[in-house]
Amino acid sequence: METIKIGVAGLGRLGLIHVDNISTLKNVELTAISNLDEEVNKLIQKKYEVPYTYTSYEDMIQNNELDAVCIVTPSGFHPQHIQSALEQNLHVFCEKPIGLDVKDIKDTIETIEQSDRVFHLGFMRRFDNDYLYAKDMIDRGDIGDISIIRSYGIDPIDGLESFVKFAQKSPSGGIYLDMSVHDIDVIRWYTNSEIKKVWATGSNKAAPELAELNEVDIGTVTMQLENDVTAFLVAGRTASHGYHVETEVIGTKGMLRIAATPDKNKVTVFNENGVVRPTLQNFPERFREAYMDEMKDFVRCIRDNTNPSITAWDGLRSTEVAAACQRSFEEDALVEIQYEG
Repeated sequence: METIKIGVAGLGRLGLIHVDNISTLKNVELTAISNLDEEVNKLIQKKYEVPYTYTSYEDMIQNNELDAVCIVTPSGFHPQHIQSALEQNLHVFCEKPIGLDVKDIKDTIETIEQSDRVFHLGFMRRFDNDYLYAKDMIDRGDIGDISIIRSYGIDPIDGLESFVKFAQKSPSGGIYLDMSVHDIDVIRWYTNSEIKKVWATGSNKAAPELAELNEVDIGTVTMQLENDVTAFLVAGRTASHGYHVETEVIGTKGMLRIAATPDKNKVTVFNENGVVRPTLQNFPERFREAYMDEMKDFVRCIRDNTNPSITAWDGLRSTEVAAACQRSFEEDALVEIQYEG
């Protein structure tokens, strides 16, 4: 079987996860990396025996040996990086979101649709076994018609200080675009319906300095969908117990909860603190297998010349909703979403 050669752009925490996963896949080679920090490049090159390293993304995609790229660069660069890769006839895996600007995303979708290359978007929850199990139950009608969805996505508070420093240097697009797009995508996926109205609120009690950046350390959204499902979201950076990602779906015949508590494993500890359940502490730990499975799916699509179940339009819709949430927060108003295209 012919080896698929992949280059990874961006070696932050998530980029390193993809590097590690790609390096373990059969008949796949981690051929190149691009990252601004040459010292990091040298370390990764040595650890994974990567043939080529670059400090420029544009230089990397000129490498004629590459079949595909995995884009894990800052979100604002994604449209440009996707389009440049497709112009080089490369298959593209891109982390969410496709971009921060709706017009840029639409222009990028035009390029994607004109290309015969695979485009895969990194909504990893669609590859998580727990979310897939719940999706099967919903599609079979096991809990009846969905009435309400409640979703929490709260990062550990011990990462808040570093996020504030990051946000002061590089805008994240707001907590709804940075974090809630995963919850928004799950809601659309589970309900097969679009979100039509949003009302968002938030506060900065743990990090007041975020107010100057129009950011919040915890935010909420109430949503109404076109099929009359109501959804509630909480996105935050203030969980004292670990990495808390939880989704509840209430239907007319029952309800289900995914990760009602962020258990690390099946161990219960009995000590001077009482009865304690160890909890997951970060997203690489919680979604380890999902990140691997989505990359396997990307490779499968390349080999089989098929399209992924996740489309660029899914990325656009999630961004449009997240942008509406940010606008609702800024204007303190209910926002009705008008989709285009």
